[in-house]
Amino acid sequence: MGNGIYWLPKPENEPVLDFYSDEQAMAKLRAELERQASNPIEIPLIINGEEVFTGDTRHIVEPHAHKNVLATYHLAGEKELKAAVKAAMDAKAEWEALCAEHRFSIFNKAAELLCGKYRIMMDAATMLGQSKNPYEAEIDCVCELADFLRFNTYFAQGIYSRQSESPKGIWNRLEYRPLEGFVAAVTPFNFTSIGGNLPTAPAICGNTAVWKSGSTAVLSNYIFMKILMEAGLPKGVINFVPSRGSDFSKYVISDENLAGFHFTGSTEVFQSIWKQVGENIASYKSYPRLVGETGGKDFVFAHASADLDTLTAALIRGAFAYQGQKCSAASRAYIPKSIWPGLEDKLIAEVKALKVGDVRDMTANLNAVIDKAAFDSIKSYIDYAAASPEAEILCGGKCDDSVGYFIEPTVILANDMRFKTMVEEIFGPVLTIFVYEDEALDDVLSECANATKYALTGAIIARDRYAIAKMEKALTSAAGNFYINDKPTGAVVAQQPFGGARGSGTNDKAGSELNLYRWISVRTIKENLGQ
Repeated sequence: MGNGIYWLPKPENEPVLDFYSDEQAMAKLRAELERQASNPIEIPLIINGEEVFTGDTRHIVEPHAHKNVLATYHLAGEKELKAAVKAAMDAKAEWEALCAEHRFSIFNKAAELLCGKYRIMMDAATMLGQSKNPYEAEIDCVCELADFLRFNTYFAQGIYSRQSESPKGIWNRLEYRPLEGFVAAVTPFNFTSIGGNLPTAPAICGNTAVWKSGSTAVLSNYIFMKILMEAGLPKGVINFVPSRGSDFSKYVISDENLAGFHFTGSTEVFQSIWKQVGENIASYKSYPRLVGETGGKDFVFAHASADLDTLTAALIRGAFAYQGQKCSAASRAYIPKSIWPGLEDKLIAEVKALKVGDVRDMTANLNAVIDKAAFDSIKSYIDYAAASPEAEILCGGKCDDSVGYFIEPTVILANDMRFKTMVEEIFGPVLTIFVYEDEALDDVLSECANATKYALTGAIIARDRYAIAKMEKALTSAAGNFYINDKPTGAVVAQQPFGGARGSGTNDKAGSELNLYRWISVRTIKENLGQ
């Protein structure tokens, strides 16, 4: 701390730029889309602030036009991953000794750059590389990412200010140290904001990080890494190393200096890392902090008193925004028999009206799923339902990967609450509905609460307040983020801290100060002033 106590002003959530009503912004976006699509770039690793080209390369393509290459990126191997760990450890002492206000300034500067001169570039990169429409890209790679940077620094400031009581003659102090070692961050394809948050949240608290970007999000993540560097991030604080998961586990997760692991991805991968850490626990210098947000099989549960317009909106927006490729996306729904006739035709008509297309088509509601593996996996679930006597495809179901990985928004009606698509994570634009007898409400609530290993998000739709209270209680442990008369997606930083439990993760609540506590090790200092 310098010769003053400095306070960041409380941030406000970054406003969403509405490209659809701002002709000038839309024109700039179209031009940037064309520029990036027609000018592929080469993406190096960034280790200790230096670009590294390994020669082991992979292509980044547009999921909606998979013959078009956007970039070629280099993969880190054993040599580079070990160098990244060394760089993080070498940078650690100077970084954690830097006054907090200087760390905070860097990340707030990055937020300003992101929302200013790099806004359109980041939107376009996320649209092209991750197949998002302008709205989905903007709320992700600009608004949410900027919110993470601004609010996390603000939250850290608040944590540092909390001190113990001190009786007369004693001065008790709490020192909020970073962890002793480095933090490994492994980030997903679906949210650029998560890609940026997982390495920066620990860094805000004085930690250094080794960052493995999701392979299909390298383009937008690389641009953000360059923004951090322009904002003044010192060398080695965050090291950008796209790599094979097996190599990252072998050379980074196994390192004796691993102090934390910040992860968003599949439940299976997180469990494998947890197992690896457990098997090697005696070799670490400290107990690594494991923080993960993983899978979901998120629900919408309707009561007989539900408003049909609210319910329809929750189902469509919850299930099909960003092609259902959100951990929070509505994937299963429980609808009472008494309201199903009024809902069915309305829901099907609105789903059929959704348009699937290239991100350059600004009238498209949905774009492509992320890659061939995702396409094949989602298609297999649709094919299974189409062939099963226990289910009926009410609308959608067509899949075409000839140009891009396009899958129609699909609604399945299942006659068994344990039907495959009701209980397994699909991660695509597929919603399965089970229609229940109204008098079976209690039993179906219990089934909803316990049918899957996940507990990430869920929504209930009802106007009857007694029913709302009953459903909320019955589903207490079924979702870490619970929504009443709303879709189960769209958590906003500092408004709805995000995370779930069970097979959905450690529920450490990204977008709140709760997550930052995981990257802090507290030292208690007692000074006797009376002697």
